Amino acid sequence: MAQPTAEHRSAPAAGGQHAGGKQSLVELDPDHPGFRDAEYRERRSEIARLALEYTSGEPVPLAVYTEAEQAVWREVHELLFPLHRERACREIVDLQQVLPLSADRIPQLEELNAHLSATSGFRMEPVAGLVTARTFMSYLGRQVFLSTQYMRHHSRPLYTPEPDVIHELVGHAATLVHPAIAELSRVLGVAAAAAGDEEMQRLNRVYWYTLEFGLVEEVGSTRAFGAGLLSSAGELNDFDRHAELKDWNLDGMAETPFDPTDYQSSLFVAPSFTRLICDVTAWVRTGRWRSDRQTR
Repeated sequence: MAQPTAEHRSAPAAGGQHAGGKQSLVELDPDHPGFRDAEYRERRSEIARLALEYTSGEPVPLAVYTEAEQAVWREVHELLFPLHRERACREIVDLQQVLPLSADRIPQLEELNAHLSATSGFRMEPVAGLVTARTFMSYLGRQVFLSTQYMRHHSRPLYTPEPDVIHELVGHAATLVHPAIAELSRVLGVAAAAAGDEEMQRLNRVYWYTLEFGLVEEVGSTRAFGAGLLSSAGELNDFDRHAELKDWNLDGMAETPFDPTDYQSSLFVAPSFTRLICDVTAWVRTGRWRSDRQTR
């Protein structure tokens, strides 16, 4: 059965700025695949501690993954990367050659940071779980991508109800090597740090419909660009059958709510990769996300 993506880091977590709670570091919803798996919950808490004890700017601590977790990575990698060659835009496929991800083992954030910093100035730093959209995007403004390190539950390797290490690495890591994508992420983050609540919502929706679920036209076909699509085999394969593909309209997407728990019902198609990068960057830099935009 095809699985929904539902991989959104930007919803507020019940335990505050990270996945947490009074009784454990990780609180899972009852419908989470790992909710009744005590061993999985303990693993999640172990990995969460790495992030909670981390100091920004220091080397990222090593996450020691189990063989079961490595097996999930191998299974998803084997399925997703051939699908990328069929359905992802050319720039994404090219970037995967710049930052290749091992098919056999889960890459560590620290080993990827050397490549990221050399090309775009970005680095990935660990986060224990869900953070607010403002927190996540504000870190982008500092050229830091907050990344989870835990693995989704082995019982449903093609599904995760929140961002996991597969989403972060398969969906986001290679794109951050690209200086233009990294700069777009940064300017969105700078705006988020200064935004009011309504403005933050507009920025978050544009981020969602571009860097998470963006599509681009390429030689007469519609190709995936966003990380949420790139890291979900089910949605990547079927996005043009499940979603209404809308014309490129940044102000329209800023007013379009989304549901992070299911396949997307609406997606916006950029005329090209270059137009996506240039148009969104200009939309942010000219202040069209501002609540007083009509007076500008």
